[in-house]
Amino acid sequence: DAATASRMSAGVASLLNMTDLIQCHRSVLESSVAIVGQVTALDLERPTPCIAWTLRQLLAHMIGQNYGFAAAADGNGHDRAVFADRPVSDQPAADYATSARRVIEAFGVPDLIEGSMYLPEVRGGMTFPAPVAIGFHLVDYVAHGWDVATTLGIAAEFDDEALQLALTAAEAVPAGAQTLEDQTPFRPSVPTTSSSMLDRIIATLGRSPDWIPPT
Repeated sequence: DAATASRMSAGVASLLNMTDLIQCHRSVLESSVAIVGQVTALDLERPTPCIAWTLRQLLAHMIGQNYGFAAAADGNGHDRAVFADRPVSDQPAADYATSARRVIEAFGVPDLIEGSMYLPEVRGGMTFPAPVAIGFHLVDYVAHGWDVATTLGIAAEFDDEALQLALTAAEAVPAGAQTLEDQTPFRPSVPTTSSSMLDRIIATLGRSPDWIPPT
C-alpha cells in the first residue's frame, strides 16, 4: 500500500545517501558480469535457487530487468514491456554483459540521482526517488549474482562497501513490503546464523544461504 511504500522509500533513501550509490551499483553489476561470464550454453538448463527457474530463465529475467531499469532511468519506464524477459542466445555471457553495460550507462547520467523513476513492477507501479530505484536494482543484483554463482558452484564476490549498503537497505524494508511476487527483490526473510554479510543479505531476501542444486 501507499503507506508501506512511503516508509520503504524514506528508509532506503536515507541510507543510500550515505555512500556513493552509483559507484556501488557499478561495482555490483561488474561483479555480476564476472559471475555470468562463467556461464556457457551447456549450463542454461540447470536449476537455480529461484524456485522453478532454470538458469536460462533467470538470465532472461536479469537481462530484461537491466534493460527495463535503463529505460526507467531514461524516463521511459511506464511500459511494462520494456522490463520483459529477453531471449538468451548460445552466448549468455555476452548477452548479459551487453545489458549490464546499458544499465550502468543509464544510471551514470549526470543529475539522475536528483530525479525519480517509475517502476511498473514494484508495488503495482509507483514512482520512486532515483536513489531508491537504483538501490532496488543493486540489492536485486547482489541476490541474482549469488543465484548464478550458486547454480554454477562458484563463489560470488562483491565489494564490501556494496554489500554493506545492500544489507542495510534490505534490512530497512518493512515486513509489509516483502512479497512472494517474482518482480520484487524483497521476499519474506529466512533465518540464518551466518555472520557473512552476503549470507545475511541472501537470507533477508528470502533465500537459504545453504541452497544446493537438487539431485
